[in-house]
Amino acid sequence: MDTPVVIVVIVVIAVLVAIGLAAWLYLQKRRSDGLRTSFGPEYDRAREEHPDQRSAERALEERQERVEQLHIRSLSSDERDRFAERWRSAQAQFVDDPAGATRVADALVAEIMQARGYPVGDFEQRAADISVDHPRVVEHYRAAHAIALRTDRGQAGTDDTEDLRQAFVHYRALFDDLLEVEVPAPSEARR
Repeated sequence: MDTPVVIVVIVVIAVLVAIGLAAWLYLQKRRSDGLRTSFGPEYDRAREEHPDQRSAERALEERQERVEQLHIRSLSSDERDRFAERWRSAQAQFVDDPAGATRVADALVAEIMQARGYPVGDFEQRAADISVDHPRVVEHYRAAHAIALRTDRGQAGTDDTEDLRQAFVHYRALFDDLLEVEVPAPSEARR
């Protein structure tokens, strides 16, 4: 081979490698952007929990694959009504027994999760499973659970009732999302 042909072959190979690398980087960015969009704040949480972006994204994809294997279903209107009535009862109980009402809210959320088809074993696994379909409210679930645990251990803050109220509000966010309740926008609520 003459020198000009060798140079052309090297240039062509270099261009092909550069195109391949650019395509691979583009696909990786699309994958990351898709996971970031899909998981929202949970994406950032995964990044903090894992040593690098690749392992965090792999963990999120494994969550998606796990949840795809589950038989998640919507609740019937009768089920939604029964759960909503039980929530109202827990809410009324809050006035006299904030800690008890918060425990009821936690149990009710777990019961709805089970009725929808989510496994209800270990808390961290439940939160991970919920994060796939409900990424915007899973942090509410974690916050409520942390407050409930502190309260059960007698480690709540100086204003236990306010902490429990916060937990109850957090549980309500997940409860509504699991029930698939449409919450009116602020402008609609004023009308």
